Amino acid sequence: MNSEENGGSSYTMTAAVPNHDAIHPSTDFSETVLSKNGTADGKLADPEQAQSSAPVEINGGYGWICVLCVFLVNAHTWGINSAYGVFLAHYLDTNTFPGASDLDCAFVGGLSLSMAQFIAPVATITTRMWGTRVTLMIGITLQTAALLGASWAGQIWQLFLSQALCFGFGMGMQFSATVGIIPQWFTRRRSLANGIATAGSGIGGLIYSLATSAIIQKWGIGWAFRILAIVSAAACGFSAIIVRDRNKAIGAVQIAFHTELLRRPEFLLTLAWGCFSVLGYVALLFSIPDYATTVGLTASQGSIVGAMFNLGGGLGRPVIGYVSDSFGRLNTALACTFLAGLFSLVIWVFAKNFGVLLFYALISGPFAATFTTTVAPVGAEVVGLQLLPSALSIFWLSVVIPSTFAEPIALWLRTDNETNFLHAQIFVGFMFMAACICLGLVRAWKVSALSSSDADGDPLKQETQIRDDDAVPRESAVGTASSVPSITSKAKIVKGLFTMARV
Repeated sequence: MNSEENGGSSYTMTAAVPNHDAIHPSTDFSETVLSKNGTADGKLADPEQAQSSAPVEINGGYGWICVLCVFLVNAHTWGINSAYGVFLAHYLDTNTFPGASDLDCAFVGGLSLSMAQFIAPVATITTRMWGTRVTLMIGITLQTAALLGASWAGQIWQLFLSQALCFGFGMGMQFSATVGIIPQWFTRRRSLANGIATAGSGIGGLIYSLATSAIIQKWGIGWAFRILAIVSAAACGFSAIIVRDRNKAIGAVQIAFHTELLRRPEFLLTLAWGCFSVLGYVALLFSIPDYATTVGLTASQGSIVGAMFNLGGGLGRPVIGYVSDSFGRLNTALACTFLAGLFSLVIWVFAKNFGVLLFYALISGPFAATFTTTVAPVGAEVVGLQLLPSALSIFWLSVVIPSTFAEPIALWLRTDNETNFLHAQIFVGFMFMAACICLGLVRAWKVSALSSSDADGDPLKQETQIRDDDAVPRESAVGTASSVPSITSKAKIVKGLFTMARV
């Protein structure tokens, strides 16, 4: 890969894509997809010639426009979903759907999250067939229809179809289409850019939580949904028009299920990190406002605590991204996951007044959402940019069940007529700690693999060797990762647990 500095702060890409076989052992179906972007002999043609005659600047330039687009998409998808607590409180207070239980209404929020993950493989397929922009437009259409349908819902099953299923599908189509774009535009500041983009969900959650409550009080819940539909369609439509991916430039493998990844132990550990993290995050997200009322605070104060949780995530994610670029993406994700569990066990358990709860919400917001903030950069470290779209599809599908049942589990763990949250708090803390252990093993694998790479122990040479595709190079003679590791490789992984390295 040839590159030259442009103004000391960015790179201009002018060469072809790295050899796919030298980095990842291929299966027949992945090679078929790659050959569609290449020449008749199966080799990739110059990707930038296929897209544009002008070279593309990375680490800046149009990449920051794409960051803005992804920020807006996150703010008007996940941000709206984060405001579901406001709708839930209205449903329960006014008995909007006669005959529906509290658990029925609570499941709507969980289902919208899980359906967003479930639709990810479909979004990967549509991106491969029709491109990112068409996938975004499909998602915008579904989300707008869902919000409009919910505005006229009179029975609980209609709410399940609209605000749970259809909204979740629309949100997932947009998120899956955009989540892998930022890593394609940045190398040196990848995590910072990704942190800014994912901060949209926290900022959007803060704004929509406060705005939705005011709209419901003034114009009713029907118009609240319709206004959300209009605003989100406009913002996401604008983003869909101007966002641009580099799938062809990097030879991205747009396969919904790249089954070879499931034979890699490090990838399975990354999936486990995601599942445990989501169990802790979703249970915390939906429990903390309700917890506030059980310790003597008002419902209004509980909503403020929830808003501060979103604010903490919105402000903290860019900082986490900046630190991640400086100290390593795996290192930062590991530390943040550990802190999320630690804060839950040593602060939330003992938070009995408004001030301490606000403090906990602000500092736990960015750390609790570590998985969604760092999943794309961490995924690039584990599987590389070319296989990242497929890896992300598997990531989202793997957290469908945790997203759906995290809050019911937390509800079931409450005691004393659902007013004692101690068991739920311990559950949240231990889920983050389990996620920390899994990611620690992934980090150990990365350190041991880097030490075995052909870089003569030079960290700078190692970084240069894998910079354009962050997965550790795999020798084609080794075959797939399904082979049993040797005693030597196991020893290196154990050593990697205690090795200081920027990974």
